[in-house]
Amino acid sequence: MAKVGVFVCHCGENIARNVKVQEVVDFAHEVPGAAVTEHYPYMCSAPGQQLVIDAIREHGLDRVVIAACSPQLHEPTFRAAAAQAGLNPHLVEIANIREHCSWVHRDPIAASAKACQTVAAAVERVKRAKPLDPIEVPVTKRALVIGGGVAGIRAALDIANSGQPVVLVERQPSLGGNMSRLSETFPTLDCSQCILTPLMVQVSRHPLIELMTYSEVEAVSGYVGNFTVRITRKPRYVKIEDCTACGDCAAACPSPVANEFDMGLSTRKAIYIPFPQAVPSTYTLDADRCLNANLQSPTGFRVLGCIRCAEVCKPRAIDFDMQPEVVERRVGAIIVATGYDLQIGQQARECGYGVYPDVMDGLEFERMLSASGPTEGEVRRPSDGKTPADVVFIQCVGSRNPKHGVPYCSRICCMYTAKHALLLRHKVPESRAFVFYMDIRAGGKGYEEFVHRAMEEERVMYIRGRVSQVYEEDGKLKVLGVDTLSGKQVEINADLVVLASAMEPTDHGMIAGTLRIAADEHGFLKEAHPKLRPVETLTAGIFLAGAAQAPKDIPDTVAQASAAAAKGMELLSHDALERDPTTASVNQTACAGCFECLQVCPYGAIERQEVRDRQGNLQRYVAWSNPAMCEGCGLCAVTCRGGFIDVAGYSDEQVFAQLGALGPLPEVLGR
Repeated sequence: MAKVGVFVCHCGENIARNVKVQEVVDFAHEVPGAAVTEHYPYMCSAPGQQLVIDAIREHGLDRVVIAACSPQLHEPTFRAAAAQAGLNPHLVEIANIREHCSWVHRDPIAASAKACQTVAAAVERVKRAKPLDPIEVPVTKRALVIGGGVAGIRAALDIANSGQPVVLVERQPSLGGNMSRLSETFPTLDCSQCILTPLMVQVSRHPLIELMTYSEVEAVSGYVGNFTVRITRKPRYVKIEDCTACGDCAAACPSPVANEFDMGLSTRKAIYIPFPQAVPSTYTLDADRCLNANLQSPTGFRVLGCIRCAEVCKPRAIDFDMQPEVVERRVGAIIVATGYDLQIGQQARECGYGVYPDVMDGLEFERMLSASGPTEGEVRRPSDGKTPADVVFIQCVGSRNPKHGVPYCSRICCMYTAKHALLLRHKVPESRAFVFYMDIRAGGKGYEEFVHRAMEEERVMYIRGRVSQVYEEDGKLKVLGVDTLSGKQVEINADLVVLASAMEPTDHGMIAGTLRIAADEHGFLKEAHPKLRPVETLTAGIFLAGAAQAPKDIPDTVAQASAAAAKGMELLSHDALERDPTTASVNQTACAGCFECLQVCPYGAIERQEVRDRQGNLQRYVAWSNPAMCEGCGLCAVTCRGGFIDVAGYSDEQVFAQLGALGPLPEVLGR
């Protein structure tokens, strides 16, 4: 007969406010198998854990039920306490009477009755639990960082500086991401390139970092500690080792195209370096814009329509025959730092974006402000090149707008709008800046002071209200809105309009499918727990950094990148990992080989295995669950029509015993 200890937590008032703890303890004492019943105000505290440890040792308990909060919060805590007392940690069961009882019922009698029922079910379940031993998996001591913006750069440097090798993959020809486009950064107005460029150079020179720019991650297989990553290196048509970045090729190239780094405000050649501080400092031939693109003879041989760049290249670095190269790397941990784009949605178009040349978004204005930008830092109207006198900044364009954009706040818009207005006043002192805003969200160190500086010292006019219409009249942009503080309509004749557009993930969450991790409805990657595991994903070994997870400013991005790197280093510091043994197993003798389990497994843990006779002849295929990849979600078990898959710790006997204890609600408090 199992000897079960039941320990009920008050959780301060979180549980005790609605659940009559003493009544639950008294009820638990009558449950068959419950040998010890105790309660304590904070069971997760050191004295509370010691109470559990002492009871296990003193009474010889072989099972434990903790009636407290969610197992996601403190199951590891109590498992560790049980292990310290000499009890297998998987003989500990959590009865969630906080989220499932106290927090969802206002009636104390109903909450207490449900808590009693929950405890009884947990006792019946744990009585049938079996000891489980952790699964050991080896660790490949190398990390992969996806994304070469400031988040990816910081994470890669932190891991490499700890002595672990890193593969850094960036899909653009250069490192830098969106931060490399910025003129200055709030709230200190530091030069963005002055901060970022030294880090980019460190990455390129670090002996433990393998830098792969102009490359993309195509597929990821394997499991924590042992991922296999397939990476496609796109052809530059320029040999990196031979290119001297002299620029003769670009000067000779006859094919100008819009410069995406300058947000289309300038042109570049088909062969180009993205920006002066680019790393690597190597030219790239844009095959889609080159005059040689898609030229084929009737016999299928390629025809060279233009070779001017190759003719002037003295080092002979240009190779028109380069092909994509697929490489594989084995890594133990993956950090995703894929960054963001600005959304150009319905509300932006309603404000004239894409209709009037003098309506631009925040990144376009950044390039105009930058000394290395298309106007060399001079503020000019795109339509005629004149200096604007009146500039209107419109905040929350697409953000906090479920109908015509996204419901979330993009976090950085209030601050970069204040920065833009302030820099405008510095560069064009006689100009006037107007900001339409819903409210100001300046939630960082020095942020509120920065906004007040723009308002008070630079005399930027802030108008609380929405813009209803932007249209052109007599060469001027008319901005119509409402000042909700005064209740009056506002009409401003503007020379330039700058939109603070919503931030959205770069690839709209497509990387989530490649990595088998979760993304929310907007494409941002989902963390395992917003408070306790903010940089981890539910797929072990994969971590998040920067705006791939949610809108962030630079300080938060860098902080999260270092946090993700620390988690990666923690994993890579072990020669082998101990994984939770709560995994699926297949009864291969009974398996029918339908492989419906393989189709539903979100982690790729189900594999086909051959069954051969003694002579080595193939008889059939059956399913096998790789315990190193399985996360114990149970989808395969519920999909198997024959019931031939079990999840350790969730046997049919345990589940049905637990359900059997959920009879009529017990009578408590005389009701």
